[in-house]
Amino acid sequence: MTTPYQRLSRNAFGRIDLIDTEGQFHGSVTPVRAHPISAPDEGISLVGQDGHELAWIPHLSALPSADRALLEAEFEVREFMPTVQALLAVSTFSTPSQWTVKTERGEAQFILKTEEDIRRLGEGKLLVTSSHGLQFLVPDRFALDRHSRKLLERFL
Repeated sequence: MTTPYQRLSRNAFGRIDLIDTEGQFHGSVTPVRAHPISAPDEGISLVGQDGHELAWIPHLSALPSADRALLEAEFEVREFMPTVQALLAVSTFSTPSQWTVKTERGEAQFILKTEEDIRRLGEGKLLVTSSHGLQFLVPDRFALDRHSRKLLERFL
């Protein structure tokens, strides 16, 4: 498969450098997913320091394994989004309220400012944004335990 660039590499400062198809060097590029939740493997843009797109990658899985691993490692750092496994408690059924949740990274507490901070993404997926802007993913609200579903339904 031909790539929309000549080479990707990580520099001494931990940033990604790109040599484009014309052989021009671009330092400290940022990979950005077009659809990070609904289609994380499709539509990756490599953006330069000036905010302009330098290269478009239709499918991450089509890249050579070293380049794919480099971009996936970068996304893992940039796209921190804990996955909610259970709702343990909510302080009140009106907003703002403090939520205590169990995630794959351990227990977390955050403030839900308004019900609008819970976005429905289809197929039971929810994206909950805390008062500090941290996003928590609920991959399937219907798969949560009964107690969690009962707490969550009060806000939906």
